[in-house]
Amino acid sequence: MGTRNINQMRRSALVVGAGVSGLTTALCLARRGFRVTIVAEQVSPGITSNVAGALWEWPPAVCGRHHDEVLLAPSKAWSLISYERFRQLAKAPDRTGVFLRPANFYFREPVEDNPVELAKMKELADHVLGFVHSAELIEDNGVNPDSGMADAYTFLAPMVDTDRYLNWLHRQAVVAGCSLLRRRISGDLRSQEQQLRRTFAADLIVNCTGLGAHELTGDTDLSPHRGAVIRVENTGEVMPRIMAAHCVANDPATDRQNMIFIVPRGENLLVLGGLVEPGEWEINVGLDYAPIRDLLQRNVEFLPVLAAAQLDHADPLRVGLRPFRGRSVRLEHEPGTGIIHNYGHGGAGVSLSWGCAEHVAQLASRLLDDPPLPMRTRSAPMRQRSKPFKPSRFNGRILSP
Repeated sequence: MGTRNINQMRRSALVVGAGVSGLTTALCLARRGFRVTIVAEQVSPGITSNVAGALWEWPPAVCGRHHDEVLLAPSKAWSLISYERFRQLAKAPDRTGVFLRPANFYFREPVEDNPVELAKMKELADHVLGFVHSAELIEDNGVNPDSGMADAYTFLAPMVDTDRYLNWLHRQAVVAGCSLLRRRISGDLRSQEQQLRRTFAADLIVNCTGLGAHELTGDTDLSPHRGAVIRVENTGEVMPRIMAAHCVANDPATDRQNMIFIVPRGENLLVLGGLVEPGEWEINVGLDYAPIRDLLQRNVEFLPVLAAAQLDHADPLRVGLRPFRGRSVRLEHEPGTGIIHNYGHGGAGVSLSWGCAEHVAQLASRLLDDPPLPMRTRSAPMRQRSKPFKPSRFNGRILSP
């Protein structure tokens, strides 16, 4: 075995954060031969990734606010990588929690009349399966004719049952040799880099902490965008089963939220959104919160078949904080350190997860192939094996980020 291969086997990384970005990044690093330790204060199901609507979208997402074309360019490449990964995972939905289903997007004006939407549609059509552009989708799908919709298109999109998928992702990381430790890392990450690298015998650190990066990096461009999804039964007993997604982006010309987000979750649930409340850190809101009531009402008005829907009794509402970053995702090596950042995905964490994780793995490999990073004193590696997840019962109303 050559010296290069031996050195590659000895590479090690500390991944901070165990959401969809952290777990996917850890898995991609491990599959490249890294010894990976994941450190996180919170794990599934008590994280924002479990709240996510988890519908794959072409950037910008309906619940996102990144619209700068230059900044969106890498996100488009990352989303394509994720699309292909999820398309493969959808071949075993019972195991992975990933389903490939029709996703319908509706518009208040003809797409041809909006240059931004027209360009997005043309790009999307070249990369997805089953693309159809037709205003007839509005009537065919039972959309309220008074909803103001004028155009629509559909394609096959990955839709992720986040609870099942995060458990699958964690198991894959364990099989690949990753260890998961429950621990809070607080304060400035850069100032404690060397200590952390010594403690965890890590050649480099990958920051996948989402909104937690606000504390670890002092990034003033990172802020919470509170979101929520209402969960209703989708068994076919009280209303026809809805097995396709229905989405309408928020109209920025209005002073109120009017996003529509209807997405099947697994086999027997449906999630309804959307809510985007910038700058809100509090997650202790319930079904009686006025914007949540409005969310439910506008989805029912949009798709009248939902009038008969019944709330999921065990878990009717999930609330979380999207890690929104105005300058788009931060995915880069911080100069002069052994730290790589991967955070700020806003409402597109699932859609970008595999693409960003692969980018981190490539960046990490190149970084360690270059002149050595500042040396650390190697301690005995902390090889505590992570235990299989035993998800606690989610209370259905409040979810910590």
